[in-house]
Amino acid sequence: MEKISKNYRILNMYQRLCSGKCLNKQEEAKQFGVDERSIQRDIDDIRAFLMEQTDNSGDSRQVVYDRSRKGYVLTGAEQALMSNDEILAVSKILLESRAFTKKEIKEILDKMILGCVPQKNMKLVSELIRNETFHYVELKHKSVVKDKLWVLGEEIKQCNLIEITYGKKVSARENVKRVIQPVGLIFSEYYFYLNAFIVEKDDTGKYVQKYDYPAIFRVDRIKSYQEVGEKFKIAYADRFEEGEFRKRVQFMFPGKLTRIELKYTGRNVEAVLDRLPTAEILSETEDSYTIEAEVYGKGILMWLLSQGRNIEVLKPQSMREEMRKNLQDMLQLYR
Repeated sequence: MEKISKNYRILNMYQRLCSGKCLNKQEEAKQFGVDERSIQRDIDDIRAFLMEQTDNSGDSRQVVYDRSRKGYVLTGAEQALMSNDEILAVSKILLESRAFTKKEIKEILDKMILGCVPQKNMKLVSELIRNETFHYVELKHKSVVKDKLWVLGEEIKQCNLIEITYGKKVSARENVKRVIQPVGLIFSEYYFYLNAFIVEKDDTGKYVQKYDYPAIFRVDRIKSYQEVGEKFKIAYADRFEEGEFRKRVQFMFPGKLTRIELKYTGRNVEAVLDRLPTAEILSETEDSYTIEAEVYGKGILMWLLSQGRNIEVLKPQSMREEMRKNLQDMLQLYR
């Protein structure tokens, strides 16, 4: 019975230390009906446990005596938890993304702060993001997407063919049905996207891929989804990798994989290399760089046009001609 009592006592003290409480030996002894030497041994046991955690996982927490508070407190941070600066940085990124409704973002931030920030710093971290949270502007669709993300993630993991009803254009309320092989989820420019291969039945009634590259569906525009009742298989060598796809797509415009060559004459070539993760510098002169990159689809045109005279498309010729046509059409708007 004494052993159980001691175990409970130590766990109770440890829990309160973790929540930021200060433990006074006299008060603890009185509360648990033991002498102060027993409480001291309990504190030493907690210290030994934390020392072992430091050796095994980098946990920097320690139990120290705080003279001003006349008791023992827990200092340092548990390696598994995010630090104050990490929480603040992630909170700022979430707010800037505008990916969630105002209700969702508040719930997510509150849970992050409550679960990861030491109690004594909660008020400070909350105050640092309070103004941005108050003035947070939802996207126009105001659709709750986080629940869809989890369900779609399960469908991807289980390789289930699903049928979706998708809103092609919000303003026109034009919905289409597609049977798809869901293969990945990506976030970009305010929205979450589902990467999936569109499939259709062949003459034998078997589902086959319509294109050799994935389509992109905005998650908030997926009105409904249901399993078809069939699985799909993709060879390991041909598996879809979100990270590799993300390197090569701009503004979530789907299309075939294309190798492009650019001439950059701007001030900071890092801006191009950061925007196009697959970019490589082929050559450079005193005032220009020749750059090669792999990209999916024609979303790259939007970014190229935004660079003005700093970028010239060299290859392929078809993209060079398309850039010329776009520029001519733009010029017509100002005549």
